[in-house]
Amino acid sequence: MENEKVFIDSLLNPSTQQTAFKKLVQDYQKPLYYHIRTIVLNHDDADDVLQNTFIKVFRNLNGFKGDSKLFSWIYRIATNEAITFIQQRAKTNHVSSEAYLQQKVEKLHADVYFEGDEIQYKLQKAIAKLPEKQQLVFKMRYFEEIKYEELAVLLATSVGALKASYHIATKKIEEYLKED
Repeated sequence: MENEKVFIDSLLNPSTQQTAFKKLVQDYQKPLYYHIRTIVLNHDDADDVLQNTFIKVFRNLNGFKGDSKLFSWIYRIATNEAITFIQQRAKTNHVSSEAYLQQKVEKLHADVYFEGDEIQYKLQKAIAKLPEKQQLVFKMRYFEEIKYEELAVLLATSVGALKASYHIATKKIEEYLKED
């Protein structure tokens, strides 16, 4: 924890901020990209959201209070940026967020960065049919294996509510896969 405090101090110090921020981007770029990609599905969209995330982090460094780990704070920003991105794109296309993601899933086979097989494609189709909150909880728990306690902090909700959302999402996905 002491190393993190020193790193945060270097992020806030104008004379060391540029070097420290480069290190932050270098350290967090891959895990954040993967997290964002599980939400927005498309490589180019994930790159855009990742860039917006780092811009927002940089602009709001002085607002980081240290109540959570730096990575948790950045992860929350990335999650919110990804959700906002989906909602804006859905609104622009005059569809719900779920319908927008369903459209994205339909285009996954054409995405050169999608490395999944037919089973993973069907799983993505099933996930896209879930309500937005269940999608998010399922993706973060299933793909990223984030513990419920950490999810509760990231999503500002209770562990019980997360467990219920995950359970319901899992049942819905199972039903969809049985039908398909």
